[in-house]
Order: sequence, then C-alpha cells, then structure tokens
Amino acid sequence: MNIEKAVLSVITTNEKKIAGGAPIFLCDTKEEMNNVAANLEAILDGISHALSDDMYIIVKH
Repeated sequence: MNIEKAVLSVITTNEKKIAGGAPIFLCDTKEEMNNVAANLEAILDGISHALSDDMYIIVKH
C-alpha cells in the first residue's frame, strides 16, 4: 500500500488544539516537540510543517 497526500501525525504542546484523525503526540516542551517532529519526519518518510509555535504536522506529499 502506498500512501500519498495524507496527514501522518500531529505533534503539539497544546492539547486544546487537537482532535482525532491522525496519531497525536503531546509534548511537554517546545524542544521536545521539535525533536519528536524531526524524528517522526525521518521515520515516516514525510515532511514536517509548523502550523504554529505549538503545533507541527507530518505530511506525505
């Protein structure tokens, strides 16, 4: 199965901004959020996008 054009995960420090649909990773600090986003980007073979100061998404284009 080849996934194209999908949100693979959401990484945030603000649990009030998220709801299901993709795997969600809730981090305690911005540093942790940046590290998790970088690791997931490599693991999932996706691209990380910062939507705000407290939220990243990993997408497949």
